[in-house]
Amino acid sequence: MGKADLHTHTRASDGLHTPTELVQMARDKGLEAVAVTDHDTVAGVSEAVAVGRQLGVDVLPGVEISTLYEGVEVHVLGYAVDIEDPVFLRRLEELRNVRDVRNRMIVERLQQLGIDIHLDEVYAKRQYGGNVGRPHIAAVLVEKGVVSSVREAFEEYLGSGKKAYVVPPRISPLEALKLIHAARGVCVLAHPGLYKKDDLVKQMVAEGLDGLEVYHPDHSLEDEAHYRQLAEEHGLLITAGSDFHGVRDGEAFHGPLGSKVVEAQVAEQIRKLAQSRKSG
Repeated sequence: MGKADLHTHTRASDGLHTPTELVQMARDKGLEAVAVTDHDTVAGVSEAVAVGRQLGVDVLPGVEISTLYEGVEVHVLGYAVDIEDPVFLRRLEELRNVRDVRNRMIVERLQQLGIDIHLDEVYAKRQYGGNVGRPHIAAVLVEKGVVSSVREAFEEYLGSGKKAYVVPPRISPLEALKLIHAARGVCVLAHPGLYKKDDLVKQMVAEGLDGLEVYHPDHSLEDEAHYRQLAEEHGLLITAGSDFHGVRDGEAFHGPLGSKVVEAQVAEQIRKLAQSRKSG
């Protein structure tokens, strides 16, 4: 039975590889299916789907939406969304504008810490017309010798609760869920072990949450067991993803492509659920 990695990023947001390169890598890894889930954009999906057809890799359209819950940034995955829905695309554009606000806030915080960094240097790192985010800021910090690696940049400055971490206003996870469903997609809470807010899971279940990302590089074995049980209790889809962004400083961020997978039939389940919403 083939495997599926349902959480990856391309240059359309903050990944290192083009959609074409990502799908080629998925084929080389022996993956039957891969989901492209860039941050607040579906700009790389069409190219990935087209290449997937050529190479025999099932590419599941997706997006990862950044939200805010009780002061914590929470990511919500949307699968098999209608990538041509004008309302959905407009809302994603609004969300990307929030990302720009956060970038400015982070750079200002770094400057207050005495670091010589400027917003134009960060945006010069934009690739493929995609989003700019913390990995781009980290890359500038490495170039300037402020830190020795992207990992150190996150551990010292950019990670949650670190010196230059900021939280701009964002939509709530429940709003993201409704946005995904309105685009006739399937909604999965990304890496819940990073938040450990089971009350949020229950709130989202009550509003129609479809699944939990149980297997993720940043989850412990205890996290996996806990969220698998929670998903089974509520009849939710159980998904997995590497959250692959590319290889930086000799290591993959968050995990190597294909390092966290589920059976490829899960991708088909997601498609069928989305199709039932499109035809319903």
